[in-house]
Amino acid sequence: MDFGSLITAMVTPFDATGALDEGRLRRLVDHLIETGTTAVVVCGTTGESPTLSHAEKLRLFDATLRAVDGRIPVIAGTGTNSTKDSIELTLEAARLGVQAVMLVTPYYNRPSQEGLYMHFASIAESTTLPVMLYNVPGRTGVNLQPQTALQLAAIPNVVALKEASGDFSQILRIAAEKPDDFLLYSGDDKFTLPMLAIGAAGVVSVAGHVVGRQIRTMMDLFWQGQVDEAAYWSARLLPIFEAMFMEASPAPVKEALSILGIDVGSVRSPLVPASKALREHLYTLLNALGVIEPSA
Repeated sequence: MDFGSLITAMVTPFDATGALDEGRLRRLVDHLIETGTTAVVVCGTTGESPTLSHAEKLRLFDATLRAVDGRIPVIAGTGTNSTKDSIELTLEAARLGVQAVMLVTPYYNRPSQEGLYMHFASIAESTTLPVMLYNVPGRTGVNLQPQTALQLAAIPNVVALKEASGDFSQILRIAAEKPDDFLLYSGDDKFTLPMLAIGAAGVVSVAGHVVGRQIRTMMDLFWQGQVDEAAYWSARLLPIFEAMFMEASPAPVKEALSILGIDVGSVRSPLVPASKALREHLYTLLNALGVIEPSA
């Protein structure tokens, strides 16, 4: 499965009542594909998965598949902190036709490394779909250690890791010892370029919603050997990468999309919309990057 280099962790569009808005979803999908996204993750953290019901997740998988219409892979976020529930959601997503699944490390219950291995292995062995692991200890309270990640990489359909620990000693070990066909992705936009330098395949991005073309340019320049130019773009994009997390995500990226004229609705409680000050800051950053249409 070729996920490409810019996987966008897609926000979930809501209407004025807070329900899934399929019209807004279709427009968002078209925008992402037009601006360089090569695959989407649906029902990840950026998609507000903690506040989506089981039925809403299935509806969102189905609606996204219809909106994408085969143009890029759809990766379903089916990981939970229950192995049984994760298997059931994975099997249901597979029946709908998703191309892969992403499995986050179990949150709150903080399993051991043995528990993590058994959790991921059990889900992977329940399906033939490609599996991307997702390590984000800052959110889940548990870290997928390199040796465990490397053991999981030996399972045939465990094909990728979204690594968002920010620990480069850990990331370097995985990069050095992983199988050649096991794909490593940056799980944080600001670390994309340094991770490309150690062999990452790309990024699972939040900022790709609004600066997808620029991120693709940065990565392409690096792969073409124009490292100084890639570094220039990395530095130029750093403020918008950081702004995506100045307030609780995905409120900032939903606000940034609104500035670009792409209305995806608000966030669900307990999250709150971006502040006026952040909106003004986002406008300044996006305008400086030249991505705001004159009518926006």
